[in-house]
Amino acid sequence: MHITHLANVARELPTAWRSSIVGRAAGANLKVVRMDDRAYPDEVHDFEEALLVVDGCMLLESEGRIQRVEAGCMVIVPAGLPHAVAPGSHGTLVIVDQ
Repeated sequence: MHITHLANVARELPTAWRSSIVGRAAGANLKVVRMDDRAYPDEVHDFEEALLVVDGCMLLESEGRIQRVEAGCMVIVPAGLPHAVAPGSHGTLVIVDQ
């Protein structure tokens, strides 16, 4: 077993919004991302994606509205749903995907 301090990993990433795989569990990738105030462009996947805010806040945009996702909260984005991150998001994000 190995303990990973997610916020430390995110702080050490050389570039914001570039994910780094920190592990795999039950066939899924566990990725950490450092969010900064910049927007992240619209994307869509052919699989469900879990977005877990570890610290800070993410402003998730989808279907013409913005949802504020606070630290300790998670969103499951359905496969095929376009989504983006609005400006003003910051902190540490964990992504669980294929």
